[in-house]
Amino acid sequence: MNNSETALAYWGLTLSAGAYALLALRLLRQEYLRVPVNRIGVAMLAAALLTVIWSGFSLLALTVGAAWWLAAQSADLLRYLCWGVFLALFFKPDAGVVHGPWYRWLPGFASAGLLGVPALIVIMSVLAGVVGQLFLMVFLALGGLVLVEQLFRNLPDDSLWSAKPVCLGLAGTFLFDLYLFSQGVLFQGVDPDAFAARPFVHALMVPFLLLATTRHRNWIAKIRVSRKVVFHSATLALVGLYLLFMAGVGYYVRYFGGEWGGALQLGLVFVGLVLALALALSGSLRAKLRVFLGKHFFRYRFDYRDEWLKFTATLSSQAHPQEAGQNVVRGLADMLESPAGALWLLRPEDDQYRQVARWNLASTTQTLDKNAELPAFMRATGWVVNLEELRASPERYRDLRLPEWLAEYPQAWLLVPLWQGPDLLGFVLLASPRTRVDVNWEVTDLLKTAGRQAASFLAQIQATEALLESRKFEAFNRMSAFVVHDLKNIVAQLSLMVKNAKRLQHNPEFQADMLMTVENSLDRMRQLMLQLRGDAAPGDTTVGVDLCKIAERLAANALRHGRTVQLEVAPQIFTRGQADRLERIIGHLVHNAFDATDADDRVWVKVDRFGSHARVEVGDEGQGMTEEFVQTRLFKPFQTTKEAGMGIGTYESFQYVQELGGKVSVDSKVGQGTVVRLLLPLFEIGRDFGLHPQEGA
Repeated sequence: MNNSETALAYWGLTLSAGAYALLALRLLRQEYLRVPVNRIGVAMLAAALLTVIWSGFSLLALTVGAAWWLAAQSADLLRYLCWGVFLALFFKPDAGVVHGPWYRWLPGFASAGLLGVPALIVIMSVLAGVVGQLFLMVFLALGGLVLVEQLFRNLPDDSLWSAKPVCLGLAGTFLFDLYLFSQGVLFQGVDPDAFAARPFVHALMVPFLLLATTRHRNWIAKIRVSRKVVFHSATLALVGLYLLFMAGVGYYVRYFGGEWGGALQLGLVFVGLVLALALALSGSLRAKLRVFLGKHFFRYRFDYRDEWLKFTATLSSQAHPQEAGQNVVRGLADMLESPAGALWLLRPEDDQYRQVARWNLASTTQTLDKNAELPAFMRATGWVVNLEELRASPERYRDLRLPEWLAEYPQAWLLVPLWQGPDLLGFVLLASPRTRVDVNWEVTDLLKTAGRQAASFLAQIQATEALLESRKFEAFNRMSAFVVHDLKNIVAQLSLMVKNAKRLQHNPEFQADMLMTVENSLDRMRQLMLQLRGDAAPGDTTVGVDLCKIAERLAANALRHGRTVQLEVAPQIFTRGQADRLERIIGHLVHNAFDATDADDRVWVKVDRFGSHARVEVGDEGQGMTEEFVQTRLFKPFQTTKEAGMGIGTYESFQYVQELGGKVSVDSKVGQGTVVRLLLPLFEIGRDFGLHPQEGA
């Protein structure tokens, strides 16, 4: 370096030493060295102090002599290691606090650093020269960036505010060093200008670190990372170490392999990449890594929030209700890296547990009685049965004997009970996991809790299916009631005709009336058959149904049977709907009026216009109904005031009028009579819409 570059480096190192000394004092004031010791804070304090030492040794190397460069490089490497430990400890939350004096482990750490790091630098200088040292620094800077990126990208929102300044400060430091040392590797030497600017850049990052310490006194405790972050970071670290190892082996082969060195290096790199891809796709390897991290990096093996979210998502992911059982098996199996399983549920019809779902496991038709030894043991203890432990130590399970077909099941591992309240709804068999999993209290508690949620989920589906089945039967019974009601009316007409036939069989008018009655009954029975088969044509709904003619036909028919209906109809009152069905509904109201009155009592039908509706009024001066019956029971099926009635006709009338967009109102008083009013959509037949009234309606 020339004089100007040396002067720039001198002032930069001085500024860096002062800035990091200020940071160290700030950290000391936050009492990170008091018991219990916060390892993360101690690592940050050590990195700050080592930066001050690195700045001092570098100043000595610039002013006194190059002999101090080894000490400066050692301090530089040590502070990098401290920053790496600082970031890595965030991925192991349970290691953040240590109870006991901090100075117990300080001598060992200091001895290892003072002896090991200079030795490492000397070895790298002898074996690979300056380029080897630069390559080591590139690797450290890149590793630091990876840790910062993983920490920042996976932080929850409540931790981001505390961690953002630290991530920005360290990212700036690592990025500049990555640029500096990678340029040195490419050009076989360090750029003097960039080297002189390096301490300035490091000093400018200190305000970000100070900002983190001032935002919250216990700011380190506010930063939390998930298990996914730890898993991904560990995976990236392993991949980086693997690639670094392969690069070293390739370098050795190239320079010591003679004429075949280049070809051997290319083949080795290709084989190494294929092997890395195979390892990355290995479910067993991922499972082992996840179990290792959960066992050694966390107080609890499971991230319960994450496990519950995944389990709930698995349960609710079925496209059809038939997939619910398989999703229960898959959700429980994924918790423990089990590759297969099956579900048995109790069938109330025969009190047998039957296999209803399976996942990557063979099916079986074998059943288990509700009172068999295994279900009885589960009901008595509530345990998760470890079949491996049962085979090794039967006395722990009270010498429980499994069914032969279950004991011989391949890779059978755990039996998880599914509790719906006090009832054992079923159980899930899980196959042996991809990696060894110790079944302790934490595993069994998780499985029991998840089993209860799964049982509630399955019970809800069963209740829903039972409700749907009940509604189907209800619809069938309602349809049957309509059929019986219509048949009752047809039978009543035919019975009356047969009763009068002996007396009036030679009367031509009676014969014509009898023929018309038989034809009408036949048409109604045909329509009934079409409705039962679901073939009723929707096109039967017409416009222009003449309500006046319907009222006149009903009055004429009543007169033939010896009853009188007083008519008061306005001309040209039309509506839309099925003419025969509307006639049946109004006829039913007239028939009810006859049933509620004596032969001399007044019954009337009035048809007129009411605003934008056609109004049909059927009234009588008969028995009447109570207000409570009209308000709460009148339009419900099987509710009637008649001794032999079914209550279906009134219900059908109400439903059909509502389908047409109309309304039904009832005024009734006991002993005075009843008035039923139907408001139906009015069809203006006089307007020129190109439509005509239904012929004969």
